[in-house]
Amino acid sequence: MKRLLLISASALLAAATTARADGVESTTVGELIVTATRLETRIDDAPDARVITADDIAASQATFAGDILETIPGLSLSRNGDFGGVTYVRMRGASADKTLVLVDGVVQNDPSSPNGGYDFSSLDLGDVQRIEVLSGPQGSLWGSDAIGGAIAFTTRELDGWRASAETGSLGTVRGAAAFGVADDRRALGITASAYGSDGVSKAAVGTERDSFTSWTVGGNARLTLSDSVKVDARLRFNEAEADIDGYDAFFAFGDTADRSKSRSWTAFGRVRADDLLGLDQVFSVSLYDLTRDSISAFPSSYDARRTTWRWTAGRGGAGDAFAFLLGLERDDTEASISTGETSDLGATSAFGVVRVSPVAPLTLTASLRQDAPDDYDAKATARLAAVLDAGHGILLSASFGQGFKTPTISQTVCDFCFPAGPSTGLKPETAEGWDAALSWRSDGDRFYARVTGYRLEVADQISYGVGRYVNIERTKTTGVEAEVEAEVTDRLSLKASYAFTDAVDESTGAELIRAPEHSGSLSLLWTGDRLKAALTVRAEGEQADSDPSTFSPARRDGFVTANLSGSWALTETLDLTARVVNLTDEDYQQSLGYGEAGRGLFVGFRLRN
Repeated sequence: MKRLLLISASALLAAATTARADGVESTTVGELIVTATRLETRIDDAPDARVITADDIAASQATFAGDILETIPGLSLSRNGDFGGVTYVRMRGASADKTLVLVDGVVQNDPSSPNGGYDFSSLDLGDVQRIEVLSGPQGSLWGSDAIGGAIAFTTRELDGWRASAETGSLGTVRGAAAFGVADDRRALGITASAYGSDGVSKAAVGTERDSFTSWTVGGNARLTLSDSVKVDARLRFNEAEADIDGYDAFFAFGDTADRSKSRSWTAFGRVRADDLLGLDQVFSVSLYDLTRDSISAFPSSYDARRTTWRWTAGRGGAGDAFAFLLGLERDDTEASISTGETSDLGATSAFGVVRVSPVAPLTLTASLRQDAPDDYDAKATARLAAVLDAGHGILLSASFGQGFKTPTISQTVCDFCFPAGPSTGLKPETAEGWDAALSWRSDGDRFYARVTGYRLEVADQISYGVGRYVNIERTKTTGVEAEVEAEVTDRLSLKASYAFTDAVDESTGAELIRAPEHSGSLSLLWTGDRLKAALTVRAEGEQADSDPSTFSPARRDGFVTANLSGSWALTETLDLTARVVNLTDEDYQQSLGYGEAGRGLFVGFRLRN
């Protein structure tokens, strides 16, 4: 395996020695603007923010969100089998339900799930323009569910058209198409993508293939009504079906005929009014609807709906020495439980963010939020961040943040509890986290390095105990994240990251499951006149897990995998693509007891006007 990785890496490095001096321009990372921070902010002024661009997605040829998020330091993936297995993302050791997920500002977390987490298995990247990752407690920005952090996806606005198709191992076929018109005054577009694969067995001990299909359609519109008033809207629909494995009549885990289906749609509408009463004001409404069906010997169906109204008013842009934003928000959520009954939760919130640069080298950002859930006591959360430009490309940053998470609908009514009956004495989770970082960027942006140390403590974490939901007194994660980006030549670049994560239940001293202590990735990116290629190697150490056959604590072995992707510009409008996943045919499990695919080869094309 090591020999094959060295050969692949050497091929890219050798290409660097023949690179011509007229290579493509590099993107200046420091000029990226982050919007998931509520207040538009330069990425260098936003501690714990990372941006995955459209170029990053194209270079990796990633199909689904989990394929690229797993390379971000501090993020770990848990997946119940390849090709459509339930997939969660954990941030900084926090459980998966503490990752808030947004698409175009619409919260995607599933209110009908017992823990309220988000399943990434069918989040297709075909229409995604950028991904912003905010690590650490973001309660003061986004309220409940953002204890570990927030991941925000922004879909594409296109002027022109594009299409792509791919086929390969395990009967896999994927296609995508998009069309749009856009100028300064208006925009209108539509996207569609579909994916299907015969897959592999979800259970590692299984022998039959478990297929997966998913398709997504989306639309966007924007119109400038006057010099100061603009409206825009987005719509996205996804339907997915996956064969899953479960338990037979003897309660043995393995091949079954079980299937899962999901249908979800989100809609977002917004009106912007610039300089209204001296402030830039935005009013928006977002809608979310999800249906999940489990087809098995014991079928079940769950429905969830969410409506969020939001108003913000502020002043100042990303480069201004002073900027602020104030907002009001109302969230109404309802979902069904295992009995088929429907229950609801709601919250009214107010928040504010201010950024100030009192002296040229120093930038301070503070945010404060008051959430008033309908069924629980009001809670205030705050965050303070500071960035000091020490000169010579050196930045020092630190932040302190708070978060909280109300019990979900399932936890509140005590679904699956024995004896049945609503929860009594169950408290919302609260969290505090801090971090400090040192980064350096060379002149010309050819080299960038960053090291971050952090601690995250969660009080009253909710877990399923003996027949009921209970609060765990305290969990704590301490960790270090390191990352490097370098332009080796005008055509060859390198990205590397490493994360150390020590996540424990402080009441027992036990490790938290599915949070590997050591993880990291290395990517080599080649950009030529016609050839573009990327080699990504990812490694995880062993981790605490749960055996799906016995439900007892166990350990999952560590692994090293590699993906190789490339494209060749046949003409100015047509690229031929190829990628190899699991290049070394590693036999591994992302989550203990669940199957992952071996080596796979996929070829296709990308066409654009």
